[in-house]
Amino acid sequence: MAMEAADIERMIREAFPTAQIEIMDLAGDGNHYAATVTAEEFRGLNRVKQHQLVYSALKGRMDGSSGELHALALTTKVPENHE
Repeated sequence: MAMEAADIERMIREAFPTAQIEIMDLAGDGNHYAATVTAEEFRGLNRVKQHQLVYSALKGRMDGSSGELHALALTTKVPENHE
């Protein structure tokens, strides 16, 4: 079963309400997406931990061969300070 980009964004937004989120369907099949998530919650965390937080927000939708989401090319960022 495929996922819609809006569903992925909604799930990530629930975990990171103020994040900037961009989702792109890479293959047009609802299974292969790229996501860029820019969130203050990532500040001070290494890239692995940032990605783990996003995958956790997807609540098991990527788990194993039965997952609804087959592939997610993930980029995480911390917002730039504009002081």
